[in-house]
Amino acid sequence: MALVPRDNAYHTYADYLAWPEDVRYELIDGMAYLMAPAPALDHQDIAGEIYFQLRRSLEGRSCRAFIAPVDVRLPKGEELDEQVDTVVQPDVLVVCDAEKLDRRGVRGAPDFVVEVLSPATASHDYLSKRHAYERAGVREYWLVHPADRMLTSYRLVDGRYGEPVMQELAGSTPVSVLPGVVIAWDHLVSRLPKPDL
Repeated sequence: MALVPRDNAYHTYADYLAWPEDVRYELIDGMAYLMAPAPALDHQDIAGEIYFQLRRSLEGRSCRAFIAPVDVRLPKGEELDEQVDTVVQPDVLVVCDAEKLDRRGVRGAPDFVVEVLSPATASHDYLSKRHAYERAGVREYWLVHPADRMLTSYRLVDGRYGEPVMQELAGSTPVSVLPGVVIAWDHLVSRLPKPDL
């Protein structure tokens, strides 16, 4: 199952703001995608735990952690907000530049983004969103695979994501763009439901 486009029209943030609030969309290059229904419990547990650990680790620092839903506008240049055609809602994100924060959310690339995969969003997160994050300059991008208990991470080098690094959700993983910040996995994984076989 994949995310369903709203329609075949080109949309901007101005359109997005006019849509009903009870239905959530993301925009990627002007294409509106209907967001999946509420995710599974393991998805929310993972996102919440990563946010909790980030929030605790960043206490007293200039970087701030957020958890979805938060609109992240990714302009391609100097266009006005109403003309931005890429608006995403990462599961977890960290922003270190306070100038990127406003009442509506975030304008510009977060420093760190985590997406927790679900069957409905996996290809969207791997392809469309990875490309949008790379283009915007997100310095580190993690994809967490609940069913496989795996992490895939990308780091921006010279404006491009290098080869992905894959590892098991075990021990702890440092966030390379946030010195001194690590995400511990063992306690979290021990309380997740057993994957379906």
